[in-house]
Amino acid sequence: MSLKLVKAPGEIANLFPNGAEFSCYEDSFQKTASLEAMMARDSKERFLLLAAKENAGEFAFFEGETRSGNGIFAKRAPLTEKNAASLRKVFAWTAPVPVLNKKCSFGCGDRLGLATAAHAELFKKYDAFPVFAQQSIRELTLTKRTYRSVIDDATFLVFQAGYTGGYGADGDHLKSFEHIDMALEVGVTMLTLDLSDQLHPAFADCCGSKVEEAYDALPEELRKDMEKTYLASPVQLKSSRIVFSKEELMRCVLIYTDAMNFAAKVGERLVSHGAGKVDLEISIDETSAPTLPEHHFFVANELKRRNVVFASLAPRFIGEFQKGIDYIGDLKEFRRQFGQHVEIADYFGTYKVSVHSGSDKFSAFPIIGELTGGHFHLKTAGTSWLEAVEAISFADPKLFREIYTKAFAALPAALKLYHITADFSVLPKEETLSDDQLPELLKCVPGRQLLHITYGAMLGEDPAMHDKIYRALFVHEKEYEKQLEEHFEKHISLLGIPLKKA
Repeated sequence: MSLKLVKAPGEIANLFPNGAEFSCYEDSFQKTASLEAMMARDSKERFLLLAAKENAGEFAFFEGETRSGNGIFAKRAPLTEKNAASLRKVFAWTAPVPVLNKKCSFGCGDRLGLATAAHAELFKKYDAFPVFAQQSIRELTLTKRTYRSVIDDATFLVFQAGYTGGYGADGDHLKSFEHIDMALEVGVTMLTLDLSDQLHPAFADCCGSKVEEAYDALPEELRKDMEKTYLASPVQLKSSRIVFSKEELMRCVLIYTDAMNFAAKVGERLVSHGAGKVDLEISIDETSAPTLPEHHFFVANELKRRNVVFASLAPRFIGEFQKGIDYIGDLKEFRRQFGQHVEIADYFGTYKVSVHSGSDKFSAFPIIGELTGGHFHLKTAGTSWLEAVEAISFADPKLFREIYTKAFAALPAALKLYHITADFSVLPKEETLSDDQLPELLKCVPGRQLLHITYGAMLGEDPAMHDKIYRALFVHEKEYEKQLEEHFEKHISLLGIPLKKA
């Protein structure tokens, strides 16, 4: 367990009226030449506890209640934006860094801003690099958080866990320069560019004559360049070949060219922001049809021809990668097609395959780990929220019943935002369930997906419910951390991520 609480040092705690209530997170104890710092909590909240011999220097960077006595100054510093910035300044390892250049990276979406300490405990042991601060614009909108608060929450909990291994911050599924600039301004170190608004997927289903007519309307110079590049000869991969037919090339040009041009502009923006400061991931997974090998190759090659530097690419895989549940589909066919995607990435040698909606895809994990040789990026999102709800189902059944009832009311609106195929009509009414039966709702597909996609109703639309949930998870912090560690260790072990060498 990562949650190790010890008594606060007496010479510091005794300076505060309620100092006897203070407990400190053992892994957070840190010292510099002039400052002693730790994360602490009392019966109401968590905070930074600081001590120094002078009310100056690093100690003065932090805001909060200051007291002095016995030759020291002590400060109870709230978890504010200013104090998060000060923490990153004094302890540089609490600030996010680029991590996609590492062999194995793992996105840990955290809708609550409470899960990082438990995530960090696992990445102390396993040889992978985490992205602790990861949120999409959709998630920010539904939870009423900001990229600033997402990074600040991760900063405090990285410090609490004493995790010095480096972590990333992902502006996830961004589609516009407005949102890209908003994320860059606060210091994200990874940007996931969602190209779905620039794609033209309708051409994938058009008949030959319509495709040819649209293609022939394009400038002749563009058509000649594409045909020279892609029809001249097959592309030899490790165990297969990419062969473009004229019709499939036409489809690729029509579907992806606008998106490639937009990606080039984003790439230029990142260079002007500072080359190497931000990893770029390209997402083409938000479509209804799986990404064909020819399409993956075309996208990667066109990005290369436009000098777009990107670290990972997320295709749309065969089968269903729905939220919060295992893979749906033919695993044998998934293995075959996933292997082709890996070979295409290996052909270019400059990026890795990224797996989106990776939460709980337990049957697919061994395939992903094996075929990539551990060289991948995988994103999880709502599964940390589900573990919070499950912890509440054990620790506070009354509150869980409120969440479950509210989820049903919020379901119609949530289904407009998420692709889900579960049959929710099979779920029982909460009044028919005993308290002991409540956690079982998190074990079945409809229950998981109901609670997964309706989080906005709890966290963003209902302040009273928001506060109840945060209070419950504060009181039952140990139970929540245990849920998270066990759940994520299952992900990591099935992916074949090795333990760090001693």
